[in-house]
Amino acid sequence: MDTFLLFLMVGLLAQTVDGALGMAYGLISSSVLLALGVPPAVASASVHGAEVFTTAASAGSHIWHRNVDWRLFTPLAVAGVIGGVLGAYVLTGIDGHMIKPFIIAYLALMGLYILWRATRDLRPRHIPRWVAGPLGLIGGFLDAVGGGGWGPTVSSTLVGAGQEPRRAIGTVNTAEFFVTVAISATFVWTLVTGHWQTAGALERHAAAIAGLVVGGLIAAPFAGYITRIIPRRAMTYAVGVLLLSLAGFQGLQLAGVLG
Repeated sequence: MDTFLLFLMVGLLAQTVDGALGMAYGLISSSVLLALGVPPAVASASVHGAEVFTTAASAGSHIWHRNVDWRLFTPLAVAGVIGGVLGAYVLTGIDGHMIKPFIIAYLALMGLYILWRATRDLRPRHIPRWVAGPLGLIGGFLDAVGGGGWGPTVSSTLVGAGQEPRRAIGTVNTAEFFVTVAISATFVWTLVTGHWQTAGALERHAAAIAGLVVGGLIAAPFAGYITRIIPRRAMTYAVGVLLLSLAGFQGLQLAGVLG
């Protein structure tokens, strides 16, 4: 029960941040699991299993509050599914820590750039529809391999490119549901076909997964409302600070300073 309550609080905190700023549920949850010694593939599968439920609730909230740019939604979702399936298949056969330094560097650079934009209070810009496809492909792949790279990669890039933060976050969170379902299905397929040799560890973390689901579901319905009421400039600052914090935290983990 202690494990369940701990991860309920983790899921509640992570989903509150993710729903409001478009990122962090996967990274926060994965980081806690990895710190407890859970293998990368098992951590990613656990988080994505929980996200099937939380992203559905979060997407519904963003749609209700009209935070979705449907022009960018379809190419993001389709490409994200393709990238996520590829990433999940690759992760079950390699060490997912190999690309971690590149993800950390990208998060830090995007965080600095977004903060620079916030200081100048630049107006939102029109984002070409063709950008969404390649961005979704990369974001889906990194999400599966990194255990939660969809929001930081896709939301940060759209905000950095000049998309209105509310629309960027709502669109990315809504597309994330389809990406998460595809990644979870791929993990199940690799388990059934025998490609994934370390999947047995999932059974030992059932309480943690259940806690992530319940905590995330409590917070997810408020995602769209929180995003809608936060001023644009304040949200831009918050996204930049969060990216730098995530990059710093993961950098300390990679350097062995944090367990």
